Amino acid sequence: MWIRLLVCMVLLGTLLALPFYFRHQEELPVFSGDADTVVVICAHNKTVRDEYEKAFGKWYKEHFGREVRIDFRTPGGTSDITRYIDDRFHAEFRYFLEEKGIPWQKEYGDIFNDPRQTSHWIRQEFLNSDVGIGIDVFAGGGTFEHSRLAGNGYAVDGGVARRHPEYFLTIPEKFGGDNIYRKDGKYYGVVMSTFGIFCNLDRVNELSCSRLPERWSDLGDGRFFNQVVLADPTKSGSANKCYEIIVQQCMADAGDPARGWDNGLNLLKRIFANARTITDSASKVVGDVGKGEAAAGTAIDTYGFTEELWSEKCFGQSRVRYIMPRGGTAVGADPVQILRGAPNRKTAEAFVDFLLSPEGQKLHAFRAGTPGGPEKTTLSRAPVRRELYSEENRPYLFKSDYNPYAPENTFDYRPELTGRYYSLLRQVIKSLMLDPHVEMQRAWQAVIAAGGPEKVPQAMAEFNKLPFAYAAAGQAAKSLKISKENPAPAVAATLRQWSEEARSNYRRAEKLAREGK
Repeated sequence: MWIRLLVCMVLLGTLLALPFYFRHQEELPVFSGDADTVVVICAHNKTVRDEYEKAFGKWYKEHFGREVRIDFRTPGGTSDITRYIDDRFHAEFRYFLEEKGIPWQKEYGDIFNDPRQTSHWIRQEFLNSDVGIGIDVFAGGGTFEHSRLAGNGYAVDGGVARRHPEYFLTIPEKFGGDNIYRKDGKYYGVVMSTFGIFCNLDRVNELSCSRLPERWSDLGDGRFFNQVVLADPTKSGSANKCYEIIVQQCMADAGDPARGWDNGLNLLKRIFANARTITDSASKVVGDVGKGEAAAGTAIDTYGFTEELWSEKCFGQSRVRYIMPRGGTAVGADPVQILRGAPNRKTAEAFVDFLLSPEGQKLHAFRAGTPGGPEKTTLSRAPVRRELYSEENRPYLFKSDYNPYAPENTFDYRPELTGRYYSLLRQVIKSLMLDPHVEMQRAWQAVIAAGGPEKVPQAMAEFNKLPFAYAAAGQAAKSLKISKENPAPAVAATLRQWSEEARSNYRRAEKLAREGK
């Protein structure tokens, strides 16, 4: 009996393992022992990684006569990646100093990557070194993260302007207030991105007012209560960028940064109060909305357009739609940069050259199966090279009428207004909207039941209270920076105070709303 049972278990295990074995055999390309390698850290999904592997392999073979393998590292979202890069450079630079016989001191960790410490010998020691973390390229994530890492000294000149000056004849240095690439070569925008509203047409039609959301403020309307999906900005850098854009749009509308800051944060409160789900990744938003688990959410254009194409393929016509808020979004670049101490520098340079080449740009922009497009899956990414939006290429583009360089849908992003408060914003959202989410949602539901914000002004005054004004944002950001004078427990106490005050405000708002005040 035991022998028969053992045989059955072995057979069952073999049957269960076969699909994984054959899938593994199919997905992993076979390389010769002397294939070149480039190590890329990114948050790209498997579809993008697979198409990169195939297209870059073909391009590299044609240009260098050798095989190439992309060693992808995907530790999480953009915020996870930048934390990982920070931690690894701290550790490797400490090891570098100790190997030279220089004892490590705690303050060195605050100096070596601080762009303000230009004359300090520790900073110079790092910038003159070839300290690396075993990774060649950081791809994706937005210009804020890449600019910060470049300022830290983690990125180096990719040298594309020297090798291919012709690339920049049709790639602008700036657009919409954002730097598409840095002149010193420490990052290059590969594709353009916008942030917008992604909605499920069937679910929107079920609401009391079936009008599609056209502006950011629509997501903060009471009709979308418990019908919105959002991403957590402490886990997703792209989500945080989207929320910064919403604040900037409110500043532009108000014509006054201080009033616009207040309006933007309070709009975000209403949007988060409408949230049915808060995910840990911006890419999950479109999946939840596409499945009908919510009516709408904030989204990056590429995720929205990809879901549109999938829905159209499945149902004959798309049941979802990506909407770029008119005058309410900014265009930004999704960059790539070569990291200091890249172990495969020449291959890394070739990879960056490929992404900016006509072949690499078509891979992002063209539909699958078209000349120059990806083999299996349309990537739905808007290229930075302007010539690809020509009439000649229109039949091949993933969306023939979409051009992020068209000015009518955007406003000029002004980094001096909110860029320095990018990290502060994610902590404000966590303290005011995520930690006290239950209390905030109860208060907002009571306001809606009372007839809306106009009917209960006292309740809304409590709901809209903020821990600091725009004029004090610099001091608030400073209070969250850990230092010898401001240790971690003090920073945690500040964040806890903001959250507790917000909870109290929401409880009072709920009480006043129920009283009709």
